[in-house]
Amino acid sequence: MSLPRPLDEPAIAAPVPSGIKVSFEFFPPKTEKMQQSLWDCVKRLEPLAPRFVSVTYGAGGSTRERTHETVARIRRETNLEPAAHLTCVGASKAEIDEVAQRYWDEGIRHIVALRGDAPEGQGGYRPHPDGYAYAADLVEGLKRLHDFEISVAAYPEAHPDAPSAQFDLDNLKRKIDAGATRAITQYFFDVDVYRRFMDRVLAAGITVPVVPGILPVTNFAQVVKFSKVCGATVPSWMGTLFEGLDDDPETRKLVAATLAMEQCRTLAADGVEHFHFYTLNRADLAFAICHILGVRAPRDTAVQTA
Repeated sequence: MSLPRPLDEPAIAAPVPSGIKVSFEFFPPKTEKMQQSLWDCVKRLEPLAPRFVSVTYGAGGSTRERTHETVARIRRETNLEPAAHLTCVGASKAEIDEVAQRYWDEGIRHIVALRGDAPEGQGGYRPHPDGYAYAADLVEGLKRLHDFEISVAAYPEAHPDAPSAQFDLDNLKRKIDAGATRAITQYFFDVDVYRRFMDRVLAAGITVPVVPGILPVTNFAQVVKFSKVCGATVPSWMGTLFEGLDDDPETRKLVAATLAMEQCRTLAADGVEHFHFYTLNRADLAFAICHILGVRAPRDTAVQTA
């Protein structure tokens, strides 16, 4: 016997939400083939008119130039509003300020400011002796340089390096107080995780938008492995949904799209109006979910005559 759906959770066959906005995250490509895949993804999603698209920055600044090239190309060759990820790792304040100034000179006005992950083998994060120690310091430094729009990270289940959830929430408050425009969450799969987090966010006096980060799952085993590192919970029921589909990629896509779509529509019923999709440089699932959310390219209204 199945339990009835809670009244606050919309069924799939419910009216399309109105007024939903989206944004997308890409990562800089390593090869020419990956470059083409990324650009195919960008061009596929561009007609949806997202609020912005962000480009990630590798651990230890390992993708600094590739991130810059990707962001600059998006600015030059599309109508999209690009946001460049920038971290505190492996660079002095002067070096980071120089990178930020280059972005400003090229018309990039939006930065995703992050502490960043330590390079592999370093054994944990250590601030650069002459750098910005943490994301709040980076936000403050960027704001001194120019009036950037700044997004920061939020962690509904707490950052894995945080000694407590309250410490992590206090750190988010520091980033907002330093001048951040919005926060974007780490991905999560249980909507109640976001709901409980937002109760705590509002109680802390944080009033900027906290945008839920949505990860459509294309490889369940990989997501389980990565989630152990980043501190995101993968509910046991997700394993049941993807069970037996290791060699069935088409069905996996259908399950992944349905799961993310239900997650978004439930949150939309709560009043959430902006979703940030971690695309992994693949457009198909994000495009389908956006369609169901009512985020679509403008229709060609030209009247065809005989």
